[in-house]
Amino acid sequence: MVSKQGLIHIYTGEGKGKTTAAIGLSIRFAGNGGNVLFTQFLKDDKSSEINILSKIDNITFLASGKNFGFTRSMTPEIKKLAKAHFSSHLNKTIEIAVSKSNKFKLLVLDEIIAADNSGLIPHEKLISFLKNKPENLEVVLTGRKPSDDIILLADYVSEIKKIKHPYDKKVPARAGIEF
Repeated sequence: MVSKQGLIHIYTGEGKGKTTAAIGLSIRFAGNGGNVLFTQFLKDDKSSEINILSKIDNITFLASGKNFGFTRSMTPEIKKLAKAHFSSHLNKTIEIAVSKSNKFKLLVLDEIIAADNSGLIPHEKLISFLKNKPENLEVVLTGRKPSDDIILLADYVSEIKKIKHPYDKKVPARAGIEF
């Protein structure tokens, strides 16, 4: 039976595996009969995990619909477009999550912390949502360097530390492993 009290999880750190941990929890939750809403920020909606998550009955993937590239490479014009898009995506996601007809009991906001750190979503909107989320909604946030106020609101904070990574040897990201 799925818990009636929804808590807040953060998967953070410089290591590989934040999204993988969120996917694992999503599968466990769905396997226990819970309904999951899974969405991503700053990704292209084409990562390999989406192929399988979309086939699991209790998991719904909400595509953001656009990719603007790496934040460090965005021009001011592109960043303005990305901010409007991801702010709208966050609003849509929250609207679904707080809807009275909402069936979802686990919400995964993959890379929301990176979107927040880059100023691509309204920080206060995220904080307000976390403070006022439905009581029975479990929420997972992923990304590096969450702000102190987000950490304060969380019930779980797990840091994934990189010891070694093939990227350090200039090995590019590999399909099925990194994306």
